[in-house]
Amino acid sequence: MSRNEAHAPETPATRFLRQHGVAFSSHLYEYEEHGGTTVSSRELNVPEHAVVKTLIMEDENAQPMVVLMHGDHKVSTKELARQIPCKHVETCKPETANRHSGYLVGGTSPFGTRKKMPVYMERTVLDLPLVYINGGRRGFLVGIHPHDLLRVLQPRLVQVAN
Repeated sequence: MSRNEAHAPETPATRFLRQHGVAFSSHLYEYEEHGGTTVSSRELNVPEHAVVKTLIMEDENAQPMVVLMHGDHKVSTKELARQIPCKHVETCKPETANRHSGYLVGGTSPFGTRKKMPVYMERTVLDLPLVYINGGRRGFLVGIHPHDLLRVLQPRLVQVAN
């Protein structure tokens, strides 16, 4: 067992993954406020493209959703609204995102969220052999096979990367 795994936190996300029989590796790093995937990819020495960020967004009716995107891309909210379809999509304010997900922004995981929300995932995430996604705490990512994301989250695949 690596040093990281010996000290990996138990979170609602890791409990969810274990309950669903998902194999994952634990990766701790020094969290930096507003550092995002640039910092986590640098600290873990992995491509930023393989770090998948979990974004909590909402439509014009304030209905929340989870959007999974490559760390080195932004979400085209206009294109996402067109593909869902709805009139308008925007990123939630941090306090709203925290309330919907049960996680602090910067530590938001798509697994074990407080509220059941539809999940949308950039289609090209499936092209990667392994992705690193938040494990439910700032400074903690889990390594997971992208097809396990498909199996346990059942996301709708979209093409909304900028």
